[in-house]
Parts: sequence; C-alpha cells; structure tokens
Amino acid sequence: MQRNLAQKISLVIAVLCYLAAAGFTIAALVYEPRQSGDPIHASFMASVIFFIGCGIVLHVIARTRLKGLVSLSAEEEHRD
Repeated sequence: MQRNLAQKISLVIAVLCYLAAAGFTIAALVYEPRQSGDPIHASFMASVIFFIGCGIVLHVIARTRLKGLVSLSAEEEHRD
C-alpha cells in the first residue's frame, strides 16, 4: 500500500501521542494525590485519555486506503 506524505506524518504523530500517553500514565501512577479529587492527578489521567484518542484517530488516518477517495492530480483520475 502506497501512502502519501500526510499519512506518513500522521503515523509519526500518532506514535508520539502514544508515547505521550505512556508518559502521562507513568506520571499518574507515580504522583501521590494530596487529597481526594486532586486536580493534578485528574489532569494526568485526562491527558492519558486525550493522547490515546488522538493516537487512535491519527493511526486510522495513516492506515486508511485513500486511493479513489482523495485524488491529488487529474492524471490519477484518468488512469482508473
């Protein structure tokens, strides 16, 4: 499967999002909340959910077969 430049970039950013989610997971596990409902601990956990969601969306975009859906040149349309 041939990917265009935008799909390659989105795959790299997806991997970075997964790494950020792993980092925030470690931070949430290491950080000891001072009280029940500590906002810092809650923001670490919210960041994990956010980065996992971004990574999944970008990973799907990077893996999608776009030929036929999006055409960047008129020449490709005439070949099919």
